[in-house]
Amino acid sequence: MYTPYKHEPLTDFSIEKNRKDFEAALEKVNGLMGKDYDLVIDGERISTEQKIVSINPANKEEVVGRVSKANKDLAEKAMEAASESFKTWRNWDPEARAGILFRAAAITRRRKHEFSALLVKEAGKPWKEADADTAEAIDFMEYYARQMIELAKGKPVQSREGERNQYVYQPSGVAVVIPPWNFAFAIMAGTTVAPIVTGNTVLLKPASATPVVAAWFVDVLEQAGLPKGVVNFIPGSGAEVGDYLVDHPKTALITFTGSRDVGLRIFGRAAVVQPGQKHLKRVIAEMGGKDTVVVDKDADLELAAQSIFASAFGFAGQKCSAGSRAVVHEDVYDQVLNRVVEITKAAVTGNPESYETYMGPVIDQASFNKIMEYIEIGKQEGRIVAGGNGDNSKGYFIEPTIIADLDPNGRIQQEEIFGPVVGFSKFKTFDEGLEIANNTEYGLTGALISNNREHIERAKREFHVGNLYFNRNCTGAIVGYQPFGGFNMSGTDSKAGGPDYLALHMQAKTISEML
Repeated sequence: MYTPYKHEPLTDFSIEKNRKDFEAALEKVNGLMGKDYDLVIDGERISTEQKIVSINPANKEEVVGRVSKANKDLAEKAMEAASESFKTWRNWDPEARAGILFRAAAITRRRKHEFSALLVKEAGKPWKEADADTAEAIDFMEYYARQMIELAKGKPVQSREGERNQYVYQPSGVAVVIPPWNFAFAIMAGTTVAPIVTGNTVLLKPASATPVVAAWFVDVLEQAGLPKGVVNFIPGSGAEVGDYLVDHPKTALITFTGSRDVGLRIFGRAAVVQPGQKHLKRVIAEMGGKDTVVVDKDADLELAAQSIFASAFGFAGQKCSAGSRAVVHEDVYDQVLNRVVEITKAAVTGNPESYETYMGPVIDQASFNKIMEYIEIGKQEGRIVAGGNGDNSKGYFIEPTIIADLDPNGRIQQEEIFGPVVGFSKFKTFDEGLEIANNTEYGLTGALISNNREHIERAKREFHVGNLYFNRNCTGAIVGYQPFGGFNMSGTDSKAGGPDYLALHMQAKTISEML
C-alpha cells in the first residue's frame, strides 16, 4: 500500500540552513548556464541547427540554455514514435505506470532546490514562488499516481441476475501537451504525467520561454524508467509544430494552458476532422482569467489588503489566477486602497536570486511592452497610486502598479494584463459587488473578504468562478485540496489536481457479460 496523499511541504526559508542549501543550489545551477539541450524522440537525442534560446528575464545578457528546435519532419517522426509506443504502453499495469510517477517524484524531491533554482534563473521566480512551483510538480506526480491506482478498478455499476456489468477506463491515444511558461515546472509536469499515467503517449512542446526545465524533467522521467517513445520532447514554433500536431489525424488529445486567443484557435482547429481520422479529438484547455477580490464593508481590512496584495503581485501577477481586480465597498474603499499602497511600496522588487526579493521581472520583452502599454491605458482610465514605471535596461522589471478609481467596464478591469497591475473599483451594495465580480468574459478564480454570513452563502451560489475563496487570497490552489479550473472563457473547467481530471484523458467502456 502507498501512503495517503499529502501535499509536498513548502520550504521555510526563515531557517538559515534552508537558505544556505538554496544558495548552494543556485551556485550549482549558475554553473550550468548556457548548456545545449537536445530533442528526445523515441528515446533518441537529436540536435538541430536551429535553437530556442532561453534567456534569464532578470539579466537578458545571460543565456540559460539553448534547446534544439523541432520542425514538421521531426514532429512527424515524434508522432510515429508515440503512436507505436502507445500499442504497448497502453497495456502496462496501471500500478506499474503509477510507480514511474512515484519514482520521478522521489528523484525530483531529492533535487528540489536545484529545480527551484533553475526556475529562479529561467522564469525569474523569487525563491518562495520557485519553491512552490517545484512542490506543486511533485504534488501532481504523487496525486495522479494514486488516482490512477484507484481508477484502474473502474467504477461500480449495477448488474442484474444472470449478468455481470463493468465500467472501466481505457487510454485515448497520443496526447499533444502544450504547457505555459508561468508555472514552467508544475503545469508542464502535471499536464505531461496525467496522460502518461493513464496509458497515453505524449508529444511535449514546452513554452519557448522556459524549455530548459522541461528538458530536465524529461531526463527525470527517463531515470524513473519511462520506456522510450512514451514522452517525446519536441520544442518548436507554435505556428509550425503546434498547429501541425493539433491538426494531425493521429492526435487523440490536446492539453493546453495559455492565452484565451491561442486556446480558442486550438479548439477550432481540433474540431476539424482530418482525412484518415476516425475519432473526435478531446481538448483540455485552461485559458486565463480576470480575477476579482471583493471586499465587503464589514471585512477584516488588514486581511483584505494583504489578500489583494498577494493575489495581485505574487510572481509579478503572471498567473491566470492573479487577483488583478479589487472591488471594494465604498465605505472602506479608501482605507483598503491606502493600506495596499503601503504594503506594496514596502515590497522589494529586483533580482530573484536574492532571498529578500518579493517580486522579480516579467518574462520577456513582449510581456514588458504589453504591460507598460496597459499602464498607459490605466493613466487615462484611472489614477496611478503606486508604481507605474518599468526598466528593461538589464532585465524586464516593472514596479508593482496600483490603479485606483476605475470603471468596472473599462479595459484595465476587463482585459487580462498578465503582469503586476491591479485595478481598484468601488461598489455601493453587495448586489452591485457581485455583478461587477461576474462582469468579465472569464470565470477562473475569485475571493470574497467578508464577515457577513449571508453574503458568503450568496457568493457560493452567485459568484461565477471555478475556484472561489473566502477570507484569503485568490491564488495558490493546492493539488488534491483545491482542484483548479474555471468557467466561461477561462477554459474547459478541467479541474487539474482533482478527482475527475485523469478520466478526461481516457475513454469509459461498459462491458456486459451474460453468465
